[in-house]
Amino acid sequence: MNKLNGFWVAAVTPFDADNRFNPAVLHRLMDKTLAEGASGFLIGGSSAECPMLTHEERIAGLEAAAGYAHRSATKLMGSVAAMATYEAVEYAKTAELLGYDAMISTVPYYYKFSMKQIADYMRALRSAADLPLYLYNFPGNTGVEINLNDPDIRAMLKDGTVDGVKQTSLNLHQIERIKSINPDLTVFGGFDEVYLGARILGADGAIGSTFNFTLPLFTRMEAAYQARDIEAAQALQRRANNIMDALVSCSLFPSIKHILMTQGLDCGVCRAPFPMLTDAQKALIERVVAENL
Repeated sequence: MNKLNGFWVAAVTPFDADNRFNPAVLHRLMDKTLAEGASGFLIGGSSAECPMLTHEERIAGLEAAAGYAHRSATKLMGSVAAMATYEAVEYAKTAELLGYDAMISTVPYYYKFSMKQIADYMRALRSAADLPLYLYNFPGNTGVEINLNDPDIRAMLKDGTVDGVKQTSLNLHQIERIKSINPDLTVFGGFDEVYLGARILGADGAIGSTFNFTLPLFTRMEAAYQARDIEAAQALQRRANNIMDALVSCSLFPSIKHILMTQGLDCGVCRAPFPMLTDAQKALIERVVAENL
């Protein structure tokens, strides 16, 4: 398999008016973002409201993306994360059967598992499915800080258990440290607001929530980075961060879905307890996106 890189859209889960998964809109979202420069899609991740989906809905999401009409034009990474290893293994086997290009998992959280137990969880996934496996490092949400000096974690990063890391953390130092442990690992930036810094420290690409609609901005940022026009790239990162600040101030995922609706893609609303946006919040994010995108 070729090394993965580029911009991967952490796809939202579209719901219809009855709060049911809407695969037709997911396909339209894939059409739109592919045209805007997406290299691939993360299906069933944080942006997809993964913890709020039923087991059946997660399987349906994986199946819908695999059945996309232009599947050969893109790559798919399936989220297989679960609290229990047996369930994560079920998702991993499903992703393999559906022909996914890779799978990804956060560490099991809530219980305070040891670094060895986390490494064993990842090894179980890699043994269950013949797919490249990515560690989704998201300490802000999982509450788990990966100890890169732990021997079990270092072994996991070096022995082929994982093919890379999605670094959803403002700790960019870890990107360089991960690469120093194993230069062959692929590292994706996970926070859109530090994309440029992640690239400079060795990230091979990014998997982003805002990429559901901001790819035109980020493709220009990457072009400026490739041309070593750092001043231009910084200016574009600043515009991306203006958008991110507005989205986060109103609630990130509901805001992303609202902007998609203004672009003609009705993805429904996020499930409670995510909030419904007020008219003032909608006006704010629409204005900031128009000014910066």
